[in-house]
Amino acid sequence: MGKKVIVIGGGPGGYSAALRAAGLGADVTLIEQASPGGVCLNEGCVPTKALLHVAANYHRARSGSVPGLRLTGAELDWEAAMRYKEGIIAHHTAGLRMMFKHAGVTLREGRAELRGAGSVNVGGETIAADAIIVATGSVSAALGFPGAELPGVIDSAAALSLDSVPSSVLIVGGGVIGVEFATMLRYLGAETTIIEAKPRLLPLMDEDISDFCRANMADNGIDIHTSCAIVSAETGAEGLTARFSAENGEQSVTAEKIIIAVGRTPNTQGMGLLESGVRISRGAIDVDENYMTSVPGIYAVGDCIGRTMLAHAAMSQGETAAEQIMGCPSARNNVITPACVFADPELASVGLTEEQAKDSGADYRVGLSDMNANSKATLEGKGGFVKIIADSRFGELLGVHIAGRGASELIAEAALCMSLEGTAEDIAGVTHAHPTVSEAMKEAAKDLLR
Repeated sequence: MGKKVIVIGGGPGGYSAALRAAGLGADVTLIEQASPGGVCLNEGCVPTKALLHVAANYHRARSGSVPGLRLTGAELDWEAAMRYKEGIIAHHTAGLRMMFKHAGVTLREGRAELRGAGSVNVGGETIAADAIIVATGSVSAALGFPGAELPGVIDSAAALSLDSVPSSVLIVGGGVIGVEFATMLRYLGAETTIIEAKPRLLPLMDEDISDFCRANMADNGIDIHTSCAIVSAETGAEGLTARFSAENGEQSVTAEKIIIAVGRTPNTQGMGLLESGVRISRGAIDVDENYMTSVPGIYAVGDCIGRTMLAHAAMSQGETAAEQIMGCPSARNNVITPACVFADPELASVGLTEEQAKDSGADYRVGLSDMNANSKATLEGKGGFVKIIADSRFGELLGVHIAGRGASELIAEAALCMSLEGTAEDIAGVTHAHPTVSEAMKEAAKDLLR
């Protein structure tokens, strides 16, 4: 009989941990209080990308930007768009359930509560386990300004289930979530304003990526205010009027909806963590390098540990924790984690930004290639670039930043190279197929090598 493992939370970190542990011979019970797939599948990554796909197609058809085609009378069918989104979710939810069945993972629906290191209560029943993995994810961060509770002030999850596309929208937050929703809603026809407290959009990404993103969004008619913070909101005859502070004094904007998109916070409340002795710091669960908490036998992965809040990071962490529990630790690299922004065109990054490289005192070089010189990228005419930051002495890659067509796919080459401690010379020496966008990576490496 294999080890009994309980996984709390059926999002990417949880289901990856459950499937990996089961594959290694564990008797696994996965507890999920909502629908398998977590926030990512049900009200985050996947439905957002589904609607971005709809929005991009509608925008191209409406703006007549499809080469060789004369398109007129394009109309948005919002109900059909919602059915498309829900169909994608249902497809992958069913797929997860089938995977659990084939792997022998028992899915329990309900809210779980820890009862110490060896047991979990769900639905009034206490289940014993040799090890427990907490993968409870995160919740939308809230702001406490006056008017935050007004009807029409919503979070990103609610924005994915609107009855119709609003005529105008104010997005509070210029990080990944805010930029993606601004792109989507603007393409769907909404007058869109975005405010960000930091001096630039996407403040955690390389400055060249941020500048490219801002210029592109402004070209698409999105009104952008940085170094601003929302002060209050009130209901008026024309909608919701939000007041926000700016460097030149207080300003206001009126919109049908206000979307709060200021990030997410670890979901660690009300599940018996503190009562079971699990240490929590600044709202996130403390874990060691193997994702074990302060209580032996209890592990935690994903957003609830407050590190890299990305679905693919959670999946890798979940697999690592499962392998540790089952006595077969791997050499999986959980440090080199790419990040993507599904704007139009896409943005992607892995490793150090140039600012971080400079602050670290590294002796580095930069290589650049322009997507406008890439024959495949020019098919969509969106422009962009590849930027490689590498150690001056050996050429080892320190960071790669991409803006342009297929950036979310191309970043995998950079992540793989970095995980192998590869160099710019390694990339430059590989024959890339022509014509492909991937050639821009090779050209950036050649530029760095001069």
